[in-house]
Amino acid sequence: MRRGTRRSREAEPDPFYDMLFNMLIAFVFCFIVALLAMNPKALKAGDIPSKAEYIINVGWPDRNPNDIDTWVQDPAGNLVWFRQREAGLMYLDRDDRGDANDAIVVDGHRIASPFRQEVVTVRGIVPGEFTVNVQYYQSRDGQPVDVTVSIIKVNPRAEVVFYGQLKLARPGDEATAARFTLLPDGKVVNVNTLPKTLVQRS
Repeated sequence: MRRGTRRSREAEPDPFYDMLFNMLIAFVFCFIVALLAMNPKALKAGDIPSKAEYIINVGWPDRNPNDIDTWVQDPAGNLVWFRQREAGLMYLDRDDRGDANDAIVVDGHRIASPFRQEVVTVRGIVPGEFTVNVQYYQSRDGQPVDVTVSIIKVNPRAEVVFYGQLKLARPGDEATAARFTLLPDGKVVNVNTLPKTLVQRS
């Protein structure tokens, strides 16, 4: 009798192992639910949140002290520049003035950003021709400035539709970096650099 009783007790499952097994099942279930809840589109490399349709980047060498301005005109004649930072569906997100506004003072110490960049976003598809100009607004060292311009189609994936470089020799110089046409489906065609004046002289 004693031996039989001992065998039946040894055959009883251990509650500790039961608890571990149940916790494992719960963990696997939660993991599967989390995977199903994820947005697969957000995980694709190279995707950018769709807060703009096109991004126009104008840059010049790091730590360059000079002020380069961006001018963009849409098919309706709307114009964005540093005194009109919103027009139509275009927005000048940053007016970079070189050394004049690329620094902050913290605890008495001046902390400067080395980057020189202006960004214009186009937040809708407006069929017709856009013009992107750059202007050498103000010089602090009297030197020519090399400027790069890129136009990026954001949706459905980031795609560089134009990249160009030009040199501005002296203050007041204006150059057409790019002209391009948007089709109703958002496709970019007829990219060229034919000169067109946008700067409004006072």
